Amino acid sequence: MATGLPRRRRHTAGRLIGDYGLLALAAVLVVVFSLVLPGTFPTLDNLRLILATHSIIAVLALGAMIPIATGKFDLSIGYGLGLGHVMTLELIVVAGWPWPLACAGVVAGGALAGVVNGLLVEFARIDSFIATLGTGSVMYALTGWVTKGARIVPGPGGLPAGFTGLSDSMILGLPAPACYVLALAGVLWVVLERLPLGRYLYVIGSNPRAADLIGIPTRRYVGYAFVGSGLVTGFAGVLLAAQQQIGNPSVGLDYLLPAFVAALLGSTAIRPGRANPLGTVVAVAILAIGLSGLGQLGADFWVTPLFNGLTLLVAVGLVGYSARRRLRAGPPRREPEPSGDAARGDA
Repeated sequence: MATGLPRRRRHTAGRLIGDYGLLALAAVLVVVFSLVLPGTFPTLDNLRLILATHSIIAVLALGAMIPIATGKFDLSIGYGLGLGHVMTLELIVVAGWPWPLACAGVVAGGALAGVVNGLLVEFARIDSFIATLGTGSVMYALTGWVTKGARIVPGPGGLPAGFTGLSDSMILGLPAPACYVLALAGVLWVVLERLPLGRYLYVIGSNPRAADLIGIPTRRYVGYAFVGSGLVTGFAGVLLAAQQQIGNPSVGLDYLLPAFVAALLGSTAIRPGRANPLGTVVAVAILAIGLSGLGQLGADFWVTPLFNGLTLLVAVGLVGYSARRRLRAGPPRREPEPSGDAARGDA
């Protein structure tokens, strides 16, 4: 009894560090920057700015997370983001489409790109890194072909107010894109944690051979994961177009690395070792809080990749620490129940 309780406590402490260490790190960063920058950091305006500027990264990271759940990677998301945002403006400004139809067409195009990625990875048997890098390069070429290397600038009348409102409007006091992130994360959480589709994706990601043996159609569900990634990427492209309101043919690549860092970093929180939407949102929050605070301190441009790399190392270190604690401690021991005779004797 004396040894079992401390061991159980150690096991619980290690599990909590692995599950919620990243969330605790976010809280520590908020406290530190609030103390260092009391006049600018802990303000409602700064919170809204952080939410508005990092929502696109969060949406893209959630899209990248879906194939990661199956053990695959979609490197085309940055290129797809760039193509989606210029195509949205091309259809509205140049082709004269109604903005709802243009947005729906771009999201559908993102799903089609996901279908192509799924076919290349699962049916052509091309490694996901190579396949999605190749399709991403094609998307980048299409972006250049559509824009001719120039920016798409709206006319004197500007863009429809309903379209720009996708990014500019407020919902319950928060920027609309932040609410989209929360809604998307909630939907993905339900799909991955509560529906058979999500369980199948996780089984495929942890052991594809076992998934085949128990009858899960691996190719089909990996294809679904890439389609989901393409859909979310198309939606991110629409939001980026509404936010920037000018078509820039090279802007998508700037979002690729932070989105992937957040998607991978998210697998170290809430459900360590498993890509999950809540962990991804926490990871984006870590990056957003840190970069906002460093920016207000006047950090140079090279601090951004340095912070991304150090944050990734710290988070992975927390998970490794928790895993080592579990291995050393083993499963928590349960005390044997007293037998009936012993219970009667004690009575």
